[in-house]
Amino acid sequence: MHDAIVVGAGPVGNYIAYRLAKFGYKVLVLERRPKVGETACCTGIIGKECFNRFPIVNNGVLTEHSSAKFFSPSGKCLRLSKDTVQACVVDRPVFDRALAQKAQEEGTEYLFSARVKDISLRNNCVKAKVERKGETTDFEGRMAVISSGFGPALPQRLGLGKIPDFVLGAQAEVKVRDLEEVEVYFGQGIAPGFFGWLVPTSNGEALAGLLSRRSPGSYLKNLLDSLLARGKITPNETRIVYGGIPLKPLTRTYTERVIVVGDAAGQVKPTTGGGIYYGLLCADIAAEVIHDAIIADDLSAKRLARYERGWKEKLSKELEIGYWARKTYERLNDRQIENVFDIIKENNIHESILQSPDFSFDWHGHSILRALKNEPLAKIFSR
Repeated sequence: MHDAIVVGAGPVGNYIAYRLAKFGYKVLVLERRPKVGETACCTGIIGKECFNRFPIVNNGVLTEHSSAKFFSPSGKCLRLSKDTVQACVVDRPVFDRALAQKAQEEGTEYLFSARVKDISLRNNCVKAKVERKGETTDFEGRMAVISSGFGPALPQRLGLGKIPDFVLGAQAEVKVRDLEEVEVYFGQGIAPGFFGWLVPTSNGEALAGLLSRRSPGSYLKNLLDSLLARGKITPNETRIVYGGIPLKPLTRTYTERVIVVGDAAGQVKPTTGGGIYYGLLCADIAAEVIHDAIIADDLSAKRLARYERGWKEKLSKELEIGYWARKTYERLNDRQIENVFDIIKENNIHESILQSPDFSFDWHGHSILRALKNEPLAKIFSR
């Protein structure tokens, strides 16, 4: 029997497998895809703070960025720039594989093309029902960690509820001309209630994508046509990949012998949809709680509740402010978005925020509250 069965070989699943294996536990990772790092609808933008906090993830870096351009619906540009690197763009397949390799070096076992159909609780273990190559096999473990990305099936079956709110993402690899900075596009005609992006990676390539509650593929095709017409990208066949992104946490992220981590738990920035850093932070908390619980031979829900208390203490306020800002922005029309750009620029709010000692690429709550001290801006967001 394994000590821990980890469902999903994304960054968070690989990292928690590494942590648990390093403690000396027998760990099995079940991944539904044929190999690590396939088909991720993710820009791969990771804040410098994440690399500093988790040196083990410092792999696959393509580009470093200290600035970004934000465009209003009419094309007004607001440029934010710092003297130091704020974020890196990573090659997600390389990044994911490097983390998996670290876990394997500590003894973690991986099983691919393994779709977990169900997880059930037994008196002294969990049982994962796995479909692989047309056959169904049961795997037993002392506990399970669900880190399989956004998807309601397993948590719901375990009585943990479902993600209360989510958005759809669409992204494609494109060829670009002289793109050196991340560009972000706002407007109801571009990505209703959300935003689009163009992120340089390497060798004249970039990722173009957007978030939308409906028809993300259609909106992305329109954005690509617009970028092509403006000469920002070059003609090229593109394949669009899709993914769901949670905007609020799971109703409950633990039960007896089970913990849910990362996108599967909704531990994602509601402002940007970024989940790698927050997921890793929560995986660290989960690993410590699991380690203590196994030592105490107590994998009850009461014992594992320490995990949820721990990650909520760290993230709850940030997630609540970010979600409020996200829902408020969704109500704005293009004219109001233009006004936001004008107010920020005229009052130099962006520079004030950037120069604040509390400014962070990864923690947005303080910046949001600081911006709302401007009365005209606060009025727009209070309507």
